[in-house]
Amino acid sequence: MSFYPVQFIGVGVIGWQGVIPRKAEKMAHICIDRTLQQFGNLNAVYSKLEPQRIVEQIVSQVNPRLDEYIDEVMYEIQPVLWDNLPLFLRNRIYEWAREQLPSRIESLVEDFGDDLNDLVDLKALLSRELTRHPDLMNRIFKQAGSVELNSVINKGAIIGGLLGAILAPLWLRYPEPWLLPLGGLVVGFVTNWLAINLIFSPLKPRRLLFWRVQGLFLRRQPEISDIWSRLVAEELFTVERVADAMLHGDHGDRTRAIIQKHLRPLLDNTVVMKLTTQLAIGMTGYTDLKKAMNDKAVMATRDVFDDREFNRERAPIVAGVLSEQMKRLEPAEFQDILRPAFREEELQLMVVGGLLGALAGAIQFGLFTFI
Repeated sequence: MSFYPVQFIGVGVIGWQGVIPRKAEKMAHICIDRTLQQFGNLNAVYSKLEPQRIVEQIVSQVNPRLDEYIDEVMYEIQPVLWDNLPLFLRNRIYEWAREQLPSRIESLVEDFGDDLNDLVDLKALLSRELTRHPDLMNRIFKQAGSVELNSVINKGAIIGGLLGAILAPLWLRYPEPWLLPLGGLVVGFVTNWLAINLIFSPLKPRRLLFWRVQGLFLRRQPEISDIWSRLVAEELFTVERVADAMLHGDHGDRTRAIIQKHLRPLLDNTVVMKLTTQLAIGMTGYTDLKKAMNDKAVMATRDVFDDREFNRERAPIVAGVLSEQMKRLEPAEFQDILRPAFREEELQLMVVGGLLGALAGAIQFGLFTFI
């Protein structure tokens, strides 16, 4: 019931969706509030990603296809002129573009780094990804909390068995038709209540006779922080997805304006190139060329960051930032990352556990009575 079904199944308000898929967006937002926002902002995280490495990635991806990009732009706006241009002139243009590329990219990346916090709505990015992949938080939660989930299952079996052992002699002494269903209701309700609280309570370590007790989830804060952060960085907060959010999010127009600002000098800052281009294709064609260059740069960005190896290489840096902050959280703050998924549903989970227990008790009564 915590994980499945991933999508709501039912009619109207009557039905069920797994608690975690239903609360995934809320959990992701709380995670970001508790970690990245305390760290500072996206600009600070960006500086840890080594902007020079991003420049190198862009240049290495664009350079091999630069001739192709230029051909596509020119065939779009001046196909006849480009077809009839002597080969040595084409090659000179290709060479000139390759010479200009590194400095243009470096200044572009630096500009993005300064404005990244304003260009990317991180919560909107997470909401969109979780809407596209509703099972994503299930996978993250299962891996990060696998030890706790198995522990709850095992302890739930022990608690249920002990409560059942108390119920058995009562049934032998008072074999009333209502006793087993009512006892099952209590056992199911109490077992679920204890199991949920074992994960999150007590907040801080306490001494109980010979044992040191603390919520299962809280006891493993360092390990869970590492696992949770790694999965969020690999699955949600990747360089590719941030770049996509910059281009297609609410501030996409501003991102395109920055790209255009850094591409314009390719033509405007070189007097010979500017005059030659204007003479060859006219003022209108010159304007169209700059617009086509900007559009091609936006499209090329998808190819640049659609590199699994590069995203995998950068992910540990983002994960390190998240993990560092999660480990510093107080127990109450740390449990609030995942607890909201259950807090609003705890009563429902316990009531359903009780109803299933009552059903089990009714089946037992039927077996003892008729079989």
